[in-house]
Amino acid sequence: MGDKGFVEARRGRGVLAAGAAVLLLAGCGSGSDDAGAAALGKGQVASVLPDAKAAPGWRLYMKPAALKPMAEYPPPVCVSRTKEQRETACRPATFWGSSAFVRKADRTTLNFWVLAYEDEKAADAAYDVLIKWYGGDRVGQDARKVDLGGTGAAREANRAPVGTMGGPGTIAQLRVGTTVLGISTGTEGTSAVPDQEVKAFATMFAERSQQAQKGEKPSAALPGR
Repeated sequence: MGDKGFVEARRGRGVLAAGAAVLLLAGCGSGSDDAGAAALGKGQVASVLPDAKAAPGWRLYMKPAALKPMAEYPPPVCVSRTKEQRETACRPATFWGSSAFVRKADRTTLNFWVLAYEDEKAADAAYDVLIKWYGGDRVGQDARKVDLGGTGAAREANRAPVGTMGGPGTIAQLRVGTTVLGISTGTEGTSAVPDQEVKAFATMFAERSQQAQKGEKPSAALPGR
């Protein structure tokens, strides 16, 4: 079921998925322009991940952190069906990282992850593999598409009425330049995170990745509440 890869990312430290507290994202681009995309270092990957300032109204559950993959252990967010697919999507990853948030009222949680590659070609190939795992109805049965607009060079998001947390859940994946980005949302409650909020998360995350690839310090954030 849908969020398995996200849960494994922190090996038993809690189901990671969630919702947003905003309707619109101000001052962020579409993330579709890969011009000037550059490979990211470890610190840059960590900076791409949203922190407390980037997601007002949410409690930071896991601080942004990046790691260099070990050859024998692919990044836990890099999930695929076959050894050949792992060779395409996971082994070429130079760094990976994640951050997570929670909204206490209805135990809604939110997770971001990023996989970085040497170039756009490698990232594109990885995206094609990973979307076979994270796309479609992986989030849960009877999943439907969520419109992310033109965010990223490639993108897909799906929502299911029942995810791994028991309530509605969403998984989104984007390819932005030399990175593949993932977002998971879910809740123990009954209210789904609105599509517009999921789109706002994706737009903000994509903009942060673009900023880092242009050599800038990521500053894109959701509007304050």
